[in-house]
Amino acid sequence: AVVSTQSTGRKFAEMAVDAILSVADLDRKDVSFDLIKIECKTGGALEDSQLVKGVIVDKTMSHSQMPKELKDVKLAILTCPFEPPKPKTKHNLNVGSVEDYNSLYKFEQEKFCEMIKQVKDSGATLAICQWGFDDEANHLCLQNELPAVRWVGGPEIELIAIATGGRIVPRFSELSSDKLGFA
Repeated sequence: AVVSTQSTGRKFAEMAVDAILSVADLDRKDVSFDLIKIECKTGGALEDSQLVKGVIVDKTMSHSQMPKELKDVKLAILTCPFEPPKPKTKHNLNVGSVEDYNSLYKFEQEKFCEMIKQVKDSGATLAICQWGFDDEANHLCLQNELPAVRWVGGPEIELIAIATGGRIVPRFSELSSDKLGFA
């Protein structure tokens, strides 16, 4: 099918105006063009283009068994990693026995569970994390029914916070319900 360039051009012009009006502060007569982004996807036609009022995060859930679609989400926007704290020492950690290993494993499990509990206690139903986290934390998120997205870049994190009304949280201990975003 042949699409008229005039109708396609009109559609793009209307999308551009809608995008500008979506981010314009009419009282101050100011437009924050940083909040408008054009995302190109290969394989589609021009007439498939659409304006999305929000943020597109082109990431998958951190675990393949986590739900692919969520509704009425309360987002915890985290810049802290799902990792146990690093020892504050310049010395090596020696694990010389099964007991040492089991003790370390138990410590890590407790820390991961504590982090997940803090996220869930805030009321969050999705964790958006700037950093990655190891397989154990990922598995525990799945077990505790906490969907998560990891490796979301800094600029994307900021846009998610703006679009959802959430606050970026640098430490699990600072997470609370009033800092969650909504989508």
